[in-house]
Amino acid sequence: MIRKVILVDAGGTNIGSVRYALQRLGVDASLSAEATEIRSASHVILPGVGAAAPGMKRLRDSHLVDVIRALTQPVLGVCLGMQLLFARSEESDTECLGIIPADVRRLQSDGVRVPHMGWNMTTMQTNNRIMDETDSGYAYYVHSYAAPVGDFTVATSTYGELFSAIVQRDNFFGVQFHPERSASLGAKLLSNFLAL
Repeated sequence: MIRKVILVDAGGTNIGSVRYALQRLGVDASLSAEATEIRSASHVILPGVGAAAPGMKRLRDSHLVDVIRALTQPVLGVCLGMQLLFARSEESDTECLGIIPADVRRLQSDGVRVPHMGWNMTTMQTNNRIMDETDSGYAYYVHSYAAPVGDFTVATSTYGELFSAIVQRDNFFGVQFHPERSASLGAKLLSNFLAL
């Protein structure tokens, strides 16, 4: 099966590393902010490292907010890209895509240093196609904001508090960690996503 994978150009600084991780899996992904190209993709990835407000501004300026909301193919949000799937981010009180009905909040800094940077245990909470044949394991995180745990939570992690590490709602998936930097666990997640 030939896949057309599109990385949404939302200004994320991890685009190169995500593209390279996909190349290691035999997939050449294109970077695009064109609605027609994004709609025609078999798989869409919304990468992101940065802040919620500039990320959403870039999507609005490119007229992609309604395009992304209406996608029916598998969509994967990575790091900030995952947070943008939620209703709102506490970061600059930013309205996000609203696909997952919950708010992203700043990590509590009681006893831990924020931002959270480094390897952390990721614990599966439910069986999910995106993590087939994969158990709980360590993944690489870089973030100051996190999504709560809810019905949409597939896996969790703890850093000062419990938060969602992987989420799903319908065809939309999100990962707070960086699969492109998370060794075998991240490679398996990307491979499973591409197989959806």
